[in-house]
Amino acid sequence: MQPALPKAEVFFDCSSPWTYLGYVRLMRLEKELSASFQWKPILVGGVFNVVNESVYQARANPHPVKQRYYLKDLQDWARFVGVKIGQPSVFPVNSVRAMRGAFYAREQGRLHDYALAVFESYWSELNDISQPEEVRACALAAGLDPDALLAASEEDTYKSALRETTEELIRRGGFGSPTIYIDETDMYFGNDRLELIRARLTGQTS
Repeated sequence: MQPALPKAEVFFDCSSPWTYLGYVRLMRLEKELSASFQWKPILVGGVFNVVNESVYQARANPHPVKQRYYLKDLQDWARFVGVKIGQPSVFPVNSVRAMRGAFYAREQGRLHDYALAVFESYWSELNDISQPEEVRACALAAGLDPDALLAASEEDTYKSALRETTEELIRRGGFGSPTIYIDETDMYFGNDRLELIRARLTGQTS
């Protein structure tokens, strides 16, 4: 019998392009290792407001040289992963409704289908996922009842769930999305930490 893998938790918000890349790659890793990661939707803006306000300054005054490389790097990664990432006209976007809906999707066993639909809607199709009709379309694409998902996104239970995971990430030392924890305290941040995560999960490092 194979030894049990360490516990892995993934905190994510679909409003981040780097999270789109990381989410797809982590899904593949989960399948490759026959693992069962704990996927935890968050509101990354809530994290930035508390521990990473410099993000807003960098967005407001991007350095042109760094910005050119940023866009190139993002497209290099998109081609490598096999997804399409454009530049939405609404950015940053209020993802709160979509991310509350992720908890409903998780309860229905359709989290990956839903999250991928939201990522694709925003980053590939450049839709404004803050709008109820776009969240509805994502629910439909994921095989979910759109009315039930939208209703859930307005319920206190799902509002509290999103607030609690966001506060949990802040409390545990996170500052953005995606953030991955192995065995509770070993934190990894960003799309480009996958090889380190794989090595840690498979016992190549400890």
